[in-house]
Amino acid sequence: MATFKSLGLSADMLQAISDMGFETPSEVQEKTIPILLQQETDLVSLAQTGTGKTAAFGFPMLQKIQVDSRTTQGLILSPTRELCLQITSELQQYGKYLDGLNVVAIYGGASITEQAKKIKKGAQIIVATPGRMKDMIGRGLIDISKIEYCVLDEADEMLNMGFYEDITEILSHSPKDKSTWLFSATMPKEVARIAQKFMHDPVEITVGSKNVGSENVSHEYYMVSARDRYPALKRLADANPDIFSVVFCRTKRDTQKVAEKLIEDGYNAAAIHGDLSQNQRDIVMKSFRTRQIQMLVATDVAARGIDVDDITHVINYQLPDEIETYTHRSGRTGRAGKTGVSMVIVSKSELRKIKQIEKIIQKTFSQKQIPNGEEICEIQLFHLANSIKDTDVNHAIDAYIPQIETVLKDFSKEELIRKVFTVEFSRFHNYYKSAKDLNVTASQKEVSAGKQYSGNSVRFFINVGRKDGLEWMDLKDLIRELVQLEKDEVFHVDTMDAFSFFNVDAPHADKVLEAFKGVQFNNRKVELEISNEKRKKFGGKGKKSHRGKGGGKSHRGKGGQRSAKGNHRKGNRPETKGTGGKRRRRR
Repeated sequence: MATFKSLGLSADMLQAISDMGFETPSEVQEKTIPILLQQETDLVSLAQTGTGKTAAFGFPMLQKIQVDSRTTQGLILSPTRELCLQITSELQQYGKYLDGLNVVAIYGGASITEQAKKIKKGAQIIVATPGRMKDMIGRGLIDISKIEYCVLDEADEMLNMGFYEDITEILSHSPKDKSTWLFSATMPKEVARIAQKFMHDPVEITVGSKNVGSENVSHEYYMVSARDRYPALKRLADANPDIFSVVFCRTKRDTQKVAEKLIEDGYNAAAIHGDLSQNQRDIVMKSFRTRQIQMLVATDVAARGIDVDDITHVINYQLPDEIETYTHRSGRTGRAGKTGVSMVIVSKSELRKIKQIEKIIQKTFSQKQIPNGEEICEIQLFHLANSIKDTDVNHAIDAYIPQIETVLKDFSKEELIRKVFTVEFSRFHNYYKSAKDLNVTASQKEVSAGKQYSGNSVRFFINVGRKDGLEWMDLKDLIRELVQLEKDEVFHVDTMDAFSFFNVDAPHADKVLEAFKGVQFNNRKVELEISNEKRKKFGGKGKKSHRGKGGGKSHRGKGGQRSAKGNHRKGNRPETKGTGGKRRRRR
């Protein structure tokens, strides 16, 4: 078994490791650290979240930089400010015995002037989010022309968040002969592309298999009607009394709404998303780490900074639009050698996504049943019994025992047990006594369709986009309401300035084409065509989708004029105002 000493780390590093209580290196550390210490090389390291990647690049960088120099020698780019602060804190702990070490975090939501002052004092290592880093370089506040080492941490997530252009701009100000170390949980095409562009003959380290989920995480899905998602979430929480979880939603709005409903229903919950201030986020995360919050409801972006080793469950209240994102979500649990459970609440239409995820993570999901009221009452009663058994007696109560015995002297042991447990039992029994069965069953046809079309979707080009006031969620809602599809049946939606792309399962393709015949949006004819991956131009100017497959060229469609303002089918379709791309639904 390898030791940190055998990896070639210095005495200062080994002392810091000892202080933090680390005993043996993780697999990614064991494979990565010796290479980075012994060679000046580019490196691509693929490993799941929670496997110790920060130490894998942090120790070698700290050991190789010149601490007595004020020149910036190392740059670490990370997707979110939470992760940026986390990496900075860890590097400071790793380098606690390096006199003169200055690691500075650069991120949005904080004073740019204060950050510039810290840089001016001399920062050997800068940890930054791409947006703020690009801004400060543009203002001449940061000089990275002499860096020797650059780390792209959580590279797949940075690209998913649209930072490709920012990263390209930032790295254009750095030396070509620097060593670039790329760390990622998954290896989609975009990450391979950035590695090819910015790296020369990199060493590749893979822990497990590419894109594969953690061995310590079991995967379950629960099939319910779409309207029963929230009741299903509550039952899963009640059936796991010691739950310490992250609940994932797609949007900031849904994240806040679910958290508020949980709080109203008496759960220790909170939301974390991009609309919170840095101070609010810090308060929420502190409460979560100290377990004052048991259910943290989060967006995928906000969750990038969550580094807690003992999360018991990840609950996918909604599956992500990008299937690869599921790997990041499930990686929040089952860390540091512990086991965890990733639960997914799905509707029938989402069976295809379960099959897609299984292919990516190379793990099989177990279909489980949402527990009924009787099962939950039983679980809660035995949880109470074990809590009483394991409770340490507070002897401050001793003085009151004689009086309590007097009050309860007429009751037998069995009667006392019944009364004590009735307090807890009644609360759940009264709530669940008339509760319906939330589970739904897919027909064999639907199960087969999920298997058949898990990788068989059709990508469409449409000539509306951001200039029409449509972000991806607006466009998704417009499509699914116009075509009468479920929310999860429109996916991989990419909005550009003047046009967009989206996917539906192959069986819905004809239905989509028919629904858009003659439709107008903002008094302009909507053109919708099946995208051809081989065509890369539209109107003579090429723009590719950054997510999903396929560029696209418009083919003129058939059909007469039809307005997207509700007159194409009475009562059942969305109505679209003719200004600003805003939609108003009427019942």
